[in-house]
Amino acid sequence: MTESHDFIKSYSPDIELIEQDPLAHLLRVLDLEYHGDVTGEDIYSGESMHQPSGRVYGGQVLAQAIMGMGRTVDPERNPHSLHAYFLRAGDIHQPIDFAVERLRDGRSFSARRAHAYQSGKAILSGIISFQEEQEGHELQAPMPDVEAPENLPSTDDTLGSIDHPVAAFWTRQSAFEIRHVDPALYLTPGPKHTTHQAVWMRARGKVNADQLTHRALLTYACDQIMLEPVLRGIGASWISPKLSVASLDHAMWWHRDVYVDEWFLFVQDSPSAQGGRGLGTARVYQGDGTLVATTAQEGMIRLPK
Repeated sequence: MTESHDFIKSYSPDIELIEQDPLAHLLRVLDLEYHGDVTGEDIYSGESMHQPSGRVYGGQVLAQAIMGMGRTVDPERNPHSLHAYFLRAGDIHQPIDFAVERLRDGRSFSARRAHAYQSGKAILSGIISFQEEQEGHELQAPMPDVEAPENLPSTDDTLGSIDHPVAAFWTRQSAFEIRHVDPALYLTPGPKHTTHQAVWMRARGKVNADQLTHRALLTYACDQIMLEPVLRGIGASWISPKLSVASLDHAMWWHRDVYVDEWFLFVQDSPSAQGGRGLGTARVYQGDGTLVATTAQEGMIRLPK
């Protein structure tokens, strides 16, 4: 669960290390420690990335759960479908334990369920289906024609000169470079109310890893922007007074191999916001136009009228 208010609460002793190589630090966080089979479940544990709020970033614990579940599956099977719920806010200063249940191993598919715990309480629950590579009919929605990332301002350009923990988190401490096709929402609302946006991302370095890791990293990255179409639609920015945002659930479908150290594009929309909740959707394309994933997330979004 992530929240966009009450930013400055705590600092991590690893901030300097993160700023030197945030991608390497993230990869270490995803490298979970295995504690064996305990009462029929595979148990893992991991640490957390620094967050200015002191709360665990939802994309991180989700990516860690993917890595834990993936370790119990035949390496030839990659995740293709994910459904997860964020249950409680996590504390970055406490380790996270992951209990993985092996639900089924069929001829082509495997299913795993995981719960993430802190102090004995569940903070995330999710299930993933894995599939070995198979041939089949090909169909994909085409990637829209948008401005190339090389021609767009980066988050570093927008926030790099601001001396604030949140600005540092989005720039020097971020493992991904982000470039919005439309003006970003960090400091001001969009110039018009619309539920659409397109955003380019790329890891800040080479990722020499398997598809499980690349797909987990994509999940980590997308949680940063999934609810931005809702903010655009209601005319808000990330620093709108009294704004409160928290991820509630996340669904994802990986269609093809993804490589997060190359530019990939989020094509986003929000079909609805109501009752203090908003839904964000995205199609994710590799830079060459290949549709690699589709994702959806509902979040709590509270903003006084």
